Amino acid sequence: MQRRRIFRPANTPRRWRGALMVLAMVLAGWGVAGLGLSTRLFGSAPPQQDWSAPASDVRVVDGETLRLGDRVVRLYGVAVPARGERCSDATGRGFDCGAAAAERLSLLIQNRSLNCLVHGRDAFGRALGVCQAGEVALNGGLVATGWALAEESGQPGLLLVEKQAREARLGLWAPGMTPPEEWRRRY
Repeated sequence: MQRRRIFRPANTPRRWRGALMVLAMVLAGWGVAGLGLSTRLFGSAPPQQDWSAPASDVRVVDGETLRLGDRVVRLYGVAVPARGERCSDATGRGFDCGAAAAERLSLLIQNRSLNCLVHGRDAFGRALGVCQAGEVALNGGLVATGWALAEESGQPGLLLVEKQAREARLGLWAPGMTPPEEWRRRY
């Protein structure tokens, strides 16, 4: 008695399969080029993007991070104390200098629409941007008020702005203030 095989693949000629695949790929490539579509579909996002948000969609996450609707952007070229990082004022009273920096950022925004020029991402996947609220540059504004450090690899003019804020004794550089440990190590 002969056994019957139920799950037996159908006999199809396989010798043309490779040639048909190559032909299909060539035709698809011509179709993409013929339609004027980019041949680099992955990773073809523009190096710079303009993001904007009305004042009602802007939220301050921390001293250097903003939420613009469903997008998150980190201010490029600045280092701000993290939330929970302790500082002390002239009287020796301790406070959360990260929360104070976020409050300063909120004051710079003052219920205005935001425009950000985004270029690149940080290690956490957040977009890196240079943002403005009306005529106020937020990146430079935080450094100028003494609530952020200028990163060495960041925007070139911010190092001079930071020096001026330190000399004017503003923000965390004010007399009697004890800035975060990272700031004390830097200067």
